[in-house]
Amino acid sequence: ETLQRIVSTLVNKNDEIHNFIDMLNHTISNVQVNSSNAISELDEEFDGLYSVLHEMKGSMANTIQQEEARKIQALQDQLSQCSRALESSEELLELAVQSLDIKNPVELLEAARQIKDSVTVASAFRLSLKPKVSDSMTHMMVDFALEKRMLQAVKFLPVPKAPEIDVAACLVADNCITISWRMPEEDSRIDHFVLEYRKTNFDGLPRLKGEQRWELVDYIKATQYTLSGLKFDTKYMNLRVQACNKAVAGEYSDPVTLETKAFVFSLDSTSSHLNLKVEDTYVEWDPTGGKGQEKIKGKENKNRSNTASPKRSTNSPRASARGGRDRFAGESYTVLGDTAVESGQHYWEVRAQKDCKSYSVGVTYRNPGKFDQLGKTNSSWCIHINNWLQTTFSAKHNNKAKTLDIPVPDRIGVYCDFDGGQLSFYNANSKALLHTFRTKFTQPLLPGFMIWCGGLTVSTGLQVPSAVKTLQKSENGLGGSTSSLNNVA
Repeated sequence: ETLQRIVSTLVNKNDEIHNFIDMLNHTISNVQVNSSNAISELDEEFDGLYSVLHEMKGSMANTIQQEEARKIQALQDQLSQCSRALESSEELLELAVQSLDIKNPVELLEAARQIKDSVTVASAFRLSLKPKVSDSMTHMMVDFALEKRMLQAVKFLPVPKAPEIDVAACLVADNCITISWRMPEEDSRIDHFVLEYRKTNFDGLPRLKGEQRWELVDYIKATQYTLSGLKFDTKYMNLRVQACNKAVAGEYSDPVTLETKAFVFSLDSTSSHLNLKVEDTYVEWDPTGGKGQEKIKGKENKNRSNTASPKRSTNSPRASARGGRDRFAGESYTVLGDTAVESGQHYWEVRAQKDCKSYSVGVTYRNPGKFDQLGKTNSSWCIHINNWLQTTFSAKHNNKAKTLDIPVPDRIGVYCDFDGGQLSFYNANSKALLHTFRTKFTQPLLPGFMIWCGGLTVSTGLQVPSAVKTLQKSENGLGGSTSSLNNVA
């Protein structure tokens, strides 16, 4: 035995090493691919920077050219004005020189008066002999010293540290998983988080082979996220988180594995009545299932596709041929679940078709009699809905029925606390309590379903809803109500 334990330990260690080698090879391949991707992204960033600089250079050069044209135009306009004023002034000067040669005092006086009037209005005296604009273009110069220092200081964006998942704050309930995490140190550059999860049946570290692929939830802004609408058809859930800034994602957190307790079962077609068509978690009444079935006479059945009432027996000669001792026959239109409840608290739901005439939902000990009906023995408990002629709703056990004076919900939730000896039925939509059986279960329980005319769909892999847990605590705290159908089995 010691040697077997040693060998088993060695086999497990070898399996872990093989898994680790596969992970290392996979990581090497990813390093090569990710390095090429990083170089490509770097080229794109620098090309984008060059493009921005080139565009900025063109825009600034255009501004300088426009300033140059404006100044030159202003100076040329001023130059034209000066040229015209100078020409007029030179003509006036020549006239004045000529006037100095006049000998006649009267003519000289008249010429002097004309020259004086012309000089007074001469444009040369109204000109500003200062350039309207400066020839300086220094205000169009740029100083890239700061930018050069910034560019020279450019380094790879610091990679965010791996978040730390707060396992104590994580919650699994209501077919949801709420995961919470924190950063090891404050980082204002964190833009968002990425969450990855996958279902698994291994409670250790994630494995590379034989596992489902990671599912991704991106752009999470908070440090908490709730995965909802899950079906817990595996034992555990691997989860990991990474932080991302604007350009780069950090390493993933150490993965955590959360247990996803849920009761998963299918309908056992090998235990079903011949008149039931069973597919995984769906069962449907099939009046043609038993060949040689006794034809049903009676006015009430003429227009009902020869469908037998659950109050009348229809023995099939094929029952013994197709099934064993637990094969249901006669009026026991029953199918059982393929997995037994042996401990713990479990929850599942059932939805009936609207045209379903009669059905029961409950549990039973193993190996019920082939003609037994749910609730009519001391080893089965159920609630029964009968829509034949008029609707009746009742809880049944040991061939006793208690009428439930409440509306029939379209979905029924079944809560089984095996160790606590409690079986409760709920309105699956409102989580209102319909009925509770209290007893001491002495054998494993199988989910049981009985149906006539119509179909039932069973939803498994469900967490016990928080509302049900709250009701249970409240009911237990008050001591609970005792039904007339309760018993100690």
